Amino acid sequence: MNIVTLLEMAASADPDRTALGDAVTGFSYRTLLDATTRLAGLWETGPPGVVYATVADPVLPIALFAAARTGRPFAPVSYRLADGPLRAVLRGRSPGHVIADGHAADLARAEDGLCVSTPDETMGALRSAEPTTRPAAVGQDEPCVLLHTSGTTGTPKVAVLRHRHLTSYVLGSVEFLSAGADEATLISVPPYHIAGVAGLLTALYSGRRIVQLPNFDAEEWVRLAGEQRVTHAMVVPTMLTRIVAVLERGKRSLPSLRHLSYGGGRMPTPVIERALNLLPHVDFVNGYGLTETTSSVAVLGPDDHRRALASDDPVIRRRLGSAGRPLPAVELIVRDGDGRDLPSGVRGELWVRGPQISGEYSHGTVTDADGWFRTRDGGWIDDEGYVFVEGRLDDVIVRGGENLSPGEIEDVLLQHPAVAEAAVVGVPDEQWGEVVAAVIVARPGTEPSAGELRAWVGERLRSSRVPARFAFCSALPRNDLGKLLRRDLRRWFADTAR
Repeated sequence: MNIVTLLEMAASADPDRTALGDAVTGFSYRTLLDATTRLAGLWETGPPGVVYATVADPVLPIALFAAARTGRPFAPVSYRLADGPLRAVLRGRSPGHVIADGHAADLARAEDGLCVSTPDETMGALRSAEPTTRPAAVGQDEPCVLLHTSGTTGTPKVAVLRHRHLTSYVLGSVEFLSAGADEATLISVPPYHIAGVAGLLTALYSGRRIVQLPNFDAEEWVRLAGEQRVTHAMVVPTMLTRIVAVLERGKRSLPSLRHLSYGGGRMPTPVIERALNLLPHVDFVNGYGLTETTSSVAVLGPDDHRRALASDDPVIRRRLGSAGRPLPAVELIVRDGDGRDLPSGVRGELWVRGPQISGEYSHGTVTDADGWFRTRDGGWIDDEGYVFVEGRLDDVIVRGGENLSPGEIEDVLLQHPAVAEAAVVGVPDEQWGEVVAAVIVARPGTEPSAGELRAWVGERLRSSRVPARFAFCSALPRNDLGKLLRRDLRRWFADTAR
């Protein structure tokens, strides 16, 4: 099976249902499929690849399915990259078709072998194009989507997702046309994020209308969700933090929202607690996954959220900070540094395998002989199978031989009434090897002191977890997906220590 089959099934079963855009003026499944075949007709000859280097737009799913129909890998890339890295990415995808606008289009036009069109030009060309008559006879093992990893720890790599990985994820995550006619999902993550691709495919297969927000802004997200009667949405933790802040100001609400999933990074426990209390009518779902695993491999469902929030049992309560349990078709285990399996409750590295797992980059496959992919995330699994993700192994702080989780300390700092954001990293120390350093963004109108925050952490955690160094700033460094750039903080502390 290839991803075109997913669209063809939906268009055959309910052709007049709105698939994309406004409920009245948007694209039906019939219209979307027709546009896809027309663009495929234009691409039957020409360069062998497709690059998408702009914001989410109706042409995005059209280009994705047209590329798949013609056997071309589809590469959504970040239009926010600096000129040098973006040129390198575009050069690496030559020869190919490029859909871009603005500065990204100018850079693409300067490269040899790239045929460039804007989204508007692409849509305009479809009006007079003839639909292809060729069936989408693309094998499940053919490359479908090429995603550049976010690169929070170094140079991005190109992850290869084949048709079988994407279709396995979709078929294992949602039921065909299970959405009601009134349901709509708001996609606000960028097209080059795995959640942007997976969210689009699962929404189309389930029959849920897609509403696109090209550039995330919390106020606009809340406004658009209300205007379009959005019932479902997916956000990354930074987005939810900002949405919660908008809702707490009391100017807007989300009466139509029924289901909110989040993932793509660690969610601070205080933030999800505030969100659950603000939106008691909403089903919250936490998904843990990576680009290389074709989105989520473990899920914490709505009932788990409510049970954990209401419980006084610390074992159940702490599951609010977990990633839930593995999907039915996925296996998750914990191994030590020598690759030995570890029992429940013991911290190590998370490994995963299953039909949706790619574990493949443009330079080759990195899964082991038995199909296991090492996530390079530290974590552990409790007796009932709940997965606790403690972040990248490189982020663990080793103080005097004791491994400390930055997230545990950040959660405590975020409970302080004067702390808006907190980030914790390890910095070199002659006596302990590493000590805890914290960077704080204070709430408006407050000025918490280092001594006050040390006492706060010391009253709630062991002394080894109390930050030895503090810094205060107006904003934490993040990449364009909202992921914290801990390496920048470590570098800053190193520079200030000289």
